[in-house]
Amino acid sequence: MTVTLAAAVEGSRPGLNITIFAVFVAITLVIVFRASRDTRTAADYYAAGRAFSGAQNGIAISGDYLSAASFLGIAGAIALYGYDGFLYSIGFLVAWLVALLLVAELLRNTGKFTLGDVLAFRMRQRPVRAAAATSTLAVSLFYLLAQMAGAGVLVSLLLGVSGGAGQNLVIAVVGAIMIVYVLVGGMKGTTWVQIVKAVLLIAAAGAMTIWVLAKYGMNLSHLLQDAVDHGGKVGDKLLEPGVKYGKNGTSKLDFLSLALALVLGTAGLPHVLMRFYTVPTAKDARRSVVWAIGLIGVFYLFTLVLGYGAGALVGPEKIAKAPGKENAAAPLLALELGGPVLMGFVAAVAFATILAVVAGLTITASASFAHDVYANVIKRGSGEGKDNEVKVARITAVVIGAVAIVGGILAKNQNVAFLVALAFAVAASANLPTILYSLFWRRFNTAGALWSIYGGLAVTIVLIVFSPAVSGAPTAMIKSMDFHWFPLANPGLVSIPVSFALGWLGTMLSAERNNAKFAEMQVRSLTGAGAEKSG
Repeated sequence: MTVTLAAAVEGSRPGLNITIFAVFVAITLVIVFRASRDTRTAADYYAAGRAFSGAQNGIAISGDYLSAASFLGIAGAIALYGYDGFLYSIGFLVAWLVALLLVAELLRNTGKFTLGDVLAFRMRQRPVRAAAATSTLAVSLFYLLAQMAGAGVLVSLLLGVSGGAGQNLVIAVVGAIMIVYVLVGGMKGTTWVQIVKAVLLIAAAGAMTIWVLAKYGMNLSHLLQDAVDHGGKVGDKLLEPGVKYGKNGTSKLDFLSLALALVLGTAGLPHVLMRFYTVPTAKDARRSVVWAIGLIGVFYLFTLVLGYGAGALVGPEKIAKAPGKENAAAPLLALELGGPVLMGFVAAVAFATILAVVAGLTITASASFAHDVYANVIKRGSGEGKDNEVKVARITAVVIGAVAIVGGILAKNQNVAFLVALAFAVAASANLPTILYSLFWRRFNTAGALWSIYGGLAVTIVLIVFSPAVSGAPTAMIKSMDFHWFPLANPGLVSIPVSFALGWLGTMLSAERNNAKFAEMQVRSLTGAGAEKSG
């Protein structure tokens, strides 16, 4: 994802791909405009009127969560690195157990629209809402930059768009369509886009999986053996750990740090947390996570077959030489299996994936600013703030979309992996400790929340800036300089414990206590009593 692409994948038909893209955009825009008819109140715009069932929300969550990195990146990583590539899938999937067991139901019972609602329930409103909005915007922005930069590269790869101006145009088009989705349809329109995208993505991956296995008589062992035989220098190691992360002690620690950020970061991702508010009850929130776990788990099993299938049928050498390198593994496999038509469908699915994820991120960031900062910090919860909330959210969505377009253009030729790592690390370091402390620790107070959020955010960003992800490594963002002193590319192994410790220290240094409010929050979070009134 770090190179400028001069051509599409060899053998693809950009014209066919553009046609399929246009059909998808036209269908989803019709869905968004139909959904916008019922978008009148803040609850409609932010939480889709809490009208989605657990199953529908679970499908939408899987659509929100399975980004282009999951479809193209993980399949490519498995094709080139085997077992080590599949470890990403395991980290992403296990993370949902944390969300299911510790967060989903309790969050739905306690909050209304945003993370700030949960923290403000038992603490001082204005400072914690401002802090929650800051971390939400930080996570969303870095995630958006990565998706937008990825959009420029991946769609250019599939369309054959050459040169910087062409990639800039692709990024601008993706951003413009995303803004329309969010502006017109709100959460309801965005949710339907995510449902359509999830169905397309899982169906495409499932069909290709069956197709690959059919070539080997539905025998996975034969497929794995063929992948090993075509694996070149590392072929005999593809079924063992260590090809990518087993070179030395630092690389092993780096993977442990990345895994910790992935497993704990998911339960703190604001665009994932906000989805729990789109269902009518906490039971539906829990059911939606179960659906999401099932769908995401099945999808990652598909990527195992697709990755090894690409290694066996396409070959790692051809993948490594293709535009986009490992990101081209799934498109090349589609071309090998079904020719340009299947390739075009895969291109459309990749485009749908990017659109759905960036739309979810944008509405989350705009809702956090409008609801937490504008209505409750600037307007202090007054009637004027409440009346103008949705208008401010829409204006914020346009601003965030514009920033994402400009940022994506600036970052398009940089290593965007560190942006994704930063998003997960910030979510795990700043958001998750405050959520867990707030839900489970009676002594926790405003000072602890502020120390944890701002401290976790600062520590994470400092460690990332001075890590090999930014300078001092062949894959670094800045290759001409070396100012790194922190050895790990992902700071999770350090920043997450530090953030928990800061939350504890800030709490203990403050005399603020509100046992009655914590008791009320416990009853509400565990039983749902009073939760419906917040909707």
